[in-house]
Amino acid sequence: MRTIFALTILFSFNLLFSGEKAPQSIVDLAHSKLSTIGTDQIIADAVNEQNAKSISLAQIKKQDEEWKSTPGLADFMKEIMVSKCGKHLAEIQKSTSYFAEIFVMDNQGANVAMTDKTSDYWQGDEDKFTESYKNGKGAIHISEVEFDDSAQAYLVQVSVPVKDKGKVIGAITFGIDIDKVEK
Repeated sequence: MRTIFALTILFSFNLLFSGEKAPQSIVDLAHSKLSTIGTDQIIADAVNEQNAKSISLAQIKKQDEEWKSTPGLADFMKEIMVSKCGKHLAEIQKSTSYFAEIFVMDNQGANVAMTDKTSDYWQGDEDKFTESYKNGKGAIHISEVEFDDSAQAYLVQVSVPVKDKGKVIGAITFGIDIDKVEK
C-alpha cells in the first residue's frame, strides 16, 4: 500500500512539472551564454568538417537505425565523444553544474559530437534541430520542462544555432537541469 501511495505521489509530482514552459532564467541563459557557445570555433570547425563530407540523408538514417538498435556505447559512438569537439564539450559540461548533456549536430541534424549518448543519431526530424537550425536561418529553441529518467532531474533542452563567421552551419543542444540554474 505504501508503495502504491509513493508511486502515486511521484507520478503526480511529475505531472506538475513536466510540460511547463521553461523559467525565465533559462530563457535568459539561452540568449546569452548558450548562444555564445554556438559560435565557439572548435565546435564550428567540427560541424564544418562533417558538413564537408556531404553524407546523404539515406546514410544518416541507416546510421540512426544502427545507433538506436545498439545497447551501450559502441566504438562509433565513442568516437564522437572523444573527438576534439567531444572533449571540448565535456570541458564545457564540467564548467557548470547545470549542464546535464550537450550535443552538436550538422546541417542535416546528424550528431557531430556529444558528452553523453543520445537516444538517436539523427535529430533532423525533431524540434531541437528544425527550430534551431531553421533551414540555415537559425533561432533559439527552448523545450518544455520534462523529467529525464536517466538524469533523475527536470530538464529543459535549449538548442541554438552553430555559426561560423555569422553563417548558420548546424545546431547545438544543451540539456539544462533547471534546479541548478540560479534564479
